[in-house]
Amino acid sequence: MMIEGKTGSWEIVIGLEVHAQVVSQAKLFSGASTAFGAEPNSQVSFVDAAFPGMLPVINRVCVEQAVRTGLGLNATINEHSVFDRKNYFYPDLPAGYQISQYKQPIVSEGWIDIDLPGGETKRVGIERLHLEQDAGKSIHDQHPQKTYIDLNRSGVALMEIVSKPEMRSPEEAGAYMRKIRALVRYLGTCDGNMEEGSLRCDANVSVRKPGGELGTRCEIKNVNSIRFVMQAIEYEARRQVEVIEDGGAIRQETRLFDSGKGVTRSMRSKEHAHDYRYFPDPDLLPLVLDPKWIAEIKASLPELPDAKKARFVSDFKLTPYDASVLVAEKENAAFFETVATGRKDPKLAANWVIVELFGALNRLGKDIASSPISARQLAGLLDLMENNTISGRIAKDVFGFMIETGKDAATIVEERGLKQVTDSGAIETAIDKVIADNAAKVAEYRGGKPALFGWFVGQVMKATGGKANPAAVNDILKKKLAG
Repeated sequence: MMIEGKTGSWEIVIGLEVHAQVVSQAKLFSGASTAFGAEPNSQVSFVDAAFPGMLPVINRVCVEQAVRTGLGLNATINEHSVFDRKNYFYPDLPAGYQISQYKQPIVSEGWIDIDLPGGETKRVGIERLHLEQDAGKSIHDQHPQKTYIDLNRSGVALMEIVSKPEMRSPEEAGAYMRKIRALVRYLGTCDGNMEEGSLRCDANVSVRKPGGELGTRCEIKNVNSIRFVMQAIEYEARRQVEVIEDGGAIRQETRLFDSGKGVTRSMRSKEHAHDYRYFPDPDLLPLVLDPKWIAEIKASLPELPDAKKARFVSDFKLTPYDASVLVAEKENAAFFETVATGRKDPKLAANWVIVELFGALNRLGKDIASSPISARQLAGLLDLMENNTISGRIAKDVFGFMIETGKDAATIVEERGLKQVTDSGAIETAIDKVIADNAAKVAEYRGGKPALFGWFVGQVMKATGGKANPAAVNDILKKKLAG
């Protein structure tokens, strides 16, 4: 994507830092719970609150989850990594430093392929994944003069996934975020719930003339929805172009996105690494991983989105686009596969899942887990279509009744008398009546207006309540109208 300014075209350069909360019952260095929604300050150990003399102890589950994620990112798992202290002072960081990783992270150098419109893909490099503690939460709206602090989140394990600056549009950034979210959900390493803050994004944005030197970047902090990430990048890139073209200079700074107004605003000047005074945490030994353990984790990985997409294209003859839509969520992919397996026309199953089911769920504000129709029930509906019990048009009516009642398709068809009429004698009788009642139209058709054929089909279907077999109607009607 190019931005057109007063001086011509500008290219956007985007790198994303995704903070993914690790799925674990305990925090990174303490045994305190990580459950969401607990009473403020009810899940805080002495380690999380930085009481004097309290020593951190690494959580093996969090390390395993980081390794699983790194393998899913096609990245290098470093058998030797180091935890550092990153020093900065916020009210919700009791120790005055965050335990993180800097020069020697647990994961480095990987890549993912992102899905773009039209079935295209683009490879985006991953620079690193490192483990770190989350900070607590400052709450500013509970008192007119005071800020409240909730330390429940303090010490929760985060995986910071840092991309290379290889994205060039808000759409690519959105596709990247969707892919990362799908990946960690498939792996079971993060629930990907952006509303609860378990997946957050910092976007680094700069602009340059095409092919020119990299511009000065600004970092937009803690954006908590994919739509907002895209909006923030779009606004920030246009802001930077305007500043430069008006003779100004971009300052390296941290900005916040105001989702209500759709604008970014300055928060503070951007720190450099030396400002954090990184040094190895003296309370933690280097993290050393056994290669056999890494191999065991790799062997336990599930089928991931890219492999599943390739299999759906190969086994079910789907388009790359349809396959990418279906594998975006693990639950959606499993639902589709249940419907499509063993079917003569898997493409029909894909169309019904993507268009009819996803459309209905969207209108109802539900996800696949709370769908009023199960995969078995949808498969039953398609069975009735494939064996000519009902027509495709009637199937849509039956689907609507299934959504409303939760009943099986066969039950609805039986109760409402919707079985397709395949008796050629009954269809012929209906056609004869339509022809007899519309002699003028018949004369027009025979006089050189073949487009009227569709009108006759519609009249016959109307006369039979939509239950006549469409193929039989077409065959018999052509013969009758031919005279």
